[in-house]
Amino acid sequence: MSSATLSAEYTSETNAPFKISKSIPLPSDTSVVNKQSYLNALRQSVIETQERINKELTNRMEEDNKRSNKKSSIDDAKEEDNYGEEVVSGEE
Repeated sequence: MSSATLSAEYTSETNAPFKISKSIPLPSDTSVVNKQSYLNALRQSVIETQERINKELTNRMEEDNKRSNKKSSIDDAKEEDNYGEEVVSGEE
């Protein structure tokens, strides 16, 4: 049985690269049930790949922050609470 491959690759000048690859078996025939099964497997593989990418990038971001060893003047918790919201900091 042949398969399709879902892959993602990350490279950076400052962090270790990583590669994710998932093999997804192709449907054995073109029946609707087999196509649906394949698409469900593909969808699940995309979700799992995205979760792994997010973890890898978060780890690299934390490594970068440790390397820079700088204290941010921005309160991260406050920034997260206000993410996507317009914050007015005073009258003009």
